[in-house]
Order: sequence, then structure tokens, then C-alpha cells
Amino acid sequence: MLINLINTRISNTSQLGRRHPRVLKARELDKHGLTRISQLSSKSIFCTKKYNSSSHTHQHVLAKHVHKGSLLLGVPLHPAAPELPLPLPEPPRLPGLLPSPPPLKDGQILSIAASNGLVYTGSDINVIRVWKLPEFSECGQLKTKACMVVALEVSHDRVYAAYGDGKIRVWQRTWDEGLKHVRLATIPKTGNYVRSYISGKEKMTKHMGPITSVAINVSDDILYSASMDKTVKVWRISDLKCIETIQAHPEPINAIIVADDGVLFTASDDATVKVWRRNFCRGDQPHSLTVTLPAKYSPVKALTLTPDGAVLYGGCTDGYIHYWLKGWYSGQLQYGGALQGHTHAVMCLASVANFVVSGSADSTSRVWAREQDGQHTCLAVLVGHRGPVRSVAAFSGRFGEDISDQEGCTICTGSLDGVLKVWRVVTSGVNYMNRCSTPSGCEYFEL
Repeated sequence: MLINLINTRISNTSQLGRRHPRVLKARELDKHGLTRISQLSSKSIFCTKKYNSSSHTHQHVLAKHVHKGSLLLGVPLHPAAPELPLPLPEPPRLPGLLPSPPPLKDGQILSIAASNGLVYTGSDINVIRVWKLPEFSECGQLKTKACMVVALEVSHDRVYAAYGDGKIRVWQRTWDEGLKHVRLATIPKTGNYVRSYISGKEKMTKHMGPITSVAINVSDDILYSASMDKTVKVWRISDLKCIETIQAHPEPINAIIVADDGVLFTASDDATVKVWRRNFCRGDQPHSLTVTLPAKYSPVKALTLTPDGAVLYGGCTDGYIHYWLKGWYSGQLQYGGALQGHTHAVMCLASVANFVVSGSADSTSRVWAREQDGQHTCLAVLVGHRGPVRSVAAFSGRFGEDISDQEGCTICTGSLDGVLKVWRVVTSGVNYMNRCSTPSGCEYFEL
């Protein structure tokens, strides 16, 4: 009898292995540089949904999730869409979710940037940590005496870090004798600020409030910074001087992004996204407003563009992600619809290939796939953070390796819990099944 029992268990184990042949691993890094590699169960639970903006039909599909215990049983992934206009969301909390732990020694992660095999993370106590791909080992720190690092941008081996004091610090990245970062300057420069203060034009060179976002126009060698003071400042990168101040919105500006053709997009608490174009014939104010895109009564907190610039996404405090489509011939942006799934404010967005990644105050991130017919599919819900997801970065391949975009993407999420999580989302072999008629009717599945 004992032998039969052992044989039965071996048979069950072998069958389970054939059913779930792949065991994935995920990396989790905290602000102390500690790395924990945990084996992930091949029975990870997840659910996805396909959206049709025209008919509002919902199709539930299976997808792959890469974090053990990543979904909370019994929590609806897609609550029913409320009527617009919507009230502001309540403090982030999901049923069954553990309370957010106290901030770690190095603070909460507020910003992430990825470039040339490196990932930069900025915290609320002025530390920028540098992580090397693909092993995600810490390879440097950028420190100042300033306050929190609220935004990061990397371009041409330069790191631009925006701080809560209304200034931007610039570092030069070098590879001679190993990776090094040399601090170049602070924007605005002290001399320029003193001269402008004496002349009574200090508002032209320095933000009067915390900076919220930065963006770079590579072709025109321009750096943009947005602030709570409702303005966007334009900096010439060659000499780091402020050449223009745009009175962009009547409310604080939360996010900015620049398209490859130089078009500037700004998002604000006034529930709009504004589109600006630069005209060199307009003298001291070359940027002019082209169009204002309403975001359905909800403040816009995050922006991202598809790599080809054809779709603009805006994440709002009501949990919706509104998107606008660029016309093939006219080039005008037209409202395309909204992605619904988050239960609280969308705080950050990223785009790579045909994927869009959103981070929310509900402590989750969602991975959306954009299809050629205009539909969007939620491929995975990434759950594991114990605080709002404040920043996200995404890139194709497996931890920086060059593989087909169709096989998925690698995602880095930074949270107010002080932890950086690295996710691998794989889309090959996805089965579309179990269609549900309503968002709240979603079920959970095991692979």
C-alpha cells in the first residue's frame, strides 16, 4: 500500500509538471540594495479583459502574471464603470490588502528612468540609486543636499533630476574606467538667478513651486519642466538657460511629454490636456496653444505616448485612462475612449511597443495591449506593492535583452512603500476564453 501511495504522488507530481511546465522568477529590490529572488508558483492567478471602445463589450482572457500571490482572491479586477462626472477617489485601500509599511531608510520611490542598460530611481530623501541590467545590482548613487527627487529624465549620457525645491540638477554619465556620474550644474544657475532677482524678473528663471515633471526635446535641444506654479519653463540645454516661460494652465501641472515631432503635451488638475507647438517666428513666446483636450471632469496626473506618437494616454484621478488617436491625414487628435480597471487615481504611465503600463494609488499596476483594431486588452494586474505605485518604466525584452516585442516586456515599478519591483510580462501562448458580460462578473483562473 505504501508503494502504491508513493507511485500515486509521483504520478500526480509529474502531471502537474506537464500542466505547468514553466516556473518564473521575480526580483524585488528595496532602497537598501537588498535583492530577493523568489521562486514563483506556476499556478499564479490572473485575469484580463478586452475593451472595445465603440461597443463597450468586455471579453475576459487569460494572461501570464509573474509574481507569486499577485492577485487578491475575491477582489473584483474590473468594477463597474460609474457615471461621469466622478467624485475624487478615497484613500487607496483594497479589501485584503495589507497596510502600507512605514517608509524605509532611503524613503519612498518617486521617480524612475531607464537608459542604456541602467535604471535610475529617485526617492523622497534626495538619493538617486543606479541599478545595472540584467542582474539589477546597484552600481552607484547620486546625492545632493536638496529635497525629494520628483522626476528623472536621461538623454545623451546626461541625467536630469527635478527636485521639490524647484530646481533641476544635471549629471554627466561617463564610462571611462567604469561607470561614473559627474555633477555638471544646477538649473537655474545661481548667477542667473541673482541677476534676475536684482532686475525683478526672478519669476522668469525659477519655478515658484515644486517641479512635477520634466521632458526633453532631443531634436531642438530643449528641456521642459512643469511645476505646481502652473507654468512650463523652457531651458536651452547647450547653456542651461531659461528661454521661455509658458503660462500653461490655471491649475497645477502634473505631467508633460514631448513627441518626436516636437509637439508638447501638458496635463493639469484643471482636467485638461493641452497641446503646444513651437514656432520660431513668434519671438520671445515661440510656443503657442494648438488645442485643449478635455479629460471628462477628472484631473490628469500622468501622460504617455506610443512610440510612433499615434496614441496619447492620460491617467486621471477617477481611475480612468483616457486616450486620443492621431488622425492619419489631418494629424488632429480625436478622443478614442477610456480604459477602466483601477479603483483609485492613476499616478504614472509608460509605453513600449504595443504595451501601455499604468500605476495607481490602489497599489497595483496594469499592463494593457493595444491592438490594430483599436481595442485594448488588460494583459495582467501586477499586485505586490503595499503602497501607491508612484512611478513606472517599461522596456522590451527580458531585462534589457534584445528579443521580439511580441514576447512581452520588462516593467519596473516604484512605490511609496520604498520598494522597486521588477516584473516580466510574457504574452506568448495566451488563451482567450471565459467571456463575461459585466466587469464585476470577472472570475479568477489558475494556469
